[in-house]
Amino acid sequence: MDYSLGNDKLDVTFKSKGGTLKSIKNKEGLEYLWQGDPAFWSGQAPILFPICGSIRNDTASVGNGKTMSMPRHGIIRKKEFSMEEKSKDRIVFSIYSDEESQKQFPYDFKVSEIFTLKGSTIEVTYRVENTGTEKMPFFVGGHPAFCCPLEEREHFEDYHVKFPQKENCATPDPVPGTGLQNMHQRTPLMQDSDDLPLSYALFTNDARVLDNLKSRSATLISSVSGKGVRLDFADFQYLLLWNNKEGRFLAMEPWTGLSTTTDEDDVFEHKNNVQYALPSESREYTYSITVF
Repeated sequence: MDYSLGNDKLDVTFKSKGGTLKSIKNKEGLEYLWQGDPAFWSGQAPILFPICGSIRNDTASVGNGKTMSMPRHGIIRKKEFSMEEKSKDRIVFSIYSDEESQKQFPYDFKVSEIFTLKGSTIEVTYRVENTGTEKMPFFVGGHPAFCCPLEEREHFEDYHVKFPQKENCATPDPVPGTGLQNMHQRTPLMQDSDDLPLSYALFTNDARVLDNLKSRSATLISSVSGKGVRLDFADFQYLLLWNNKEGRFLAMEPWTGLSTTTDEDDVFEHKNNVQYALPSESREYTYSITVF
């Protein structure tokens, strides 16, 4: 089911499947959110939980003596969420663990996606609650994709990603066919620069993992129209940029963790930057989308 929020700046639509964004339009009707095309990528802005990316062979052991088994990006992004709360500027979607999820991730949880509309900004909060009796390890992340270009007359190469600080980035290379990351083999991306010009060639080998950013925001902007999107992600360790098959979009993905690396073993709790929620504890992670 679809739901909407609006103000004098934006009209935003959400869908209960995945509990996530479906459309972000300004008052002139300009669509900012990628609308999904199976020829390139059918997704739009899924939540990633309890993994971001992939684990080796889609399995890992967890501290309670059990095994977790799940596909890339976890187990809830294609599930139906319940709409638990709605006001003129806020909507909350939630999902609970069940017998099916327990077979893949042996913990009890409630995950909520909280969206708040503030002017030209959409604030996105992921709340992860441990509803069980065991300490729960997890990761959570976002995968919003934006129209790039925004207008028909433009091209992907007319856009660049701007950072508030100068960055030195060499991104880890993926290991072909495995979903794993080699943190010791890297491809240069930015050198003492706050600006990344876009080209489809940047994504020939999948997403670019920006794992050492100083900046906590990134702005996608057109050099033709001056329009774009700013993503603020202070609660997330990593930012990934991704395009697939030269589609007309750029995904800007704030993650708390990464795919399993070639250095890591298959114990989930051993992964770098693993998050924990104690029994009855809730953890919140917020990023925001500002369009202009």
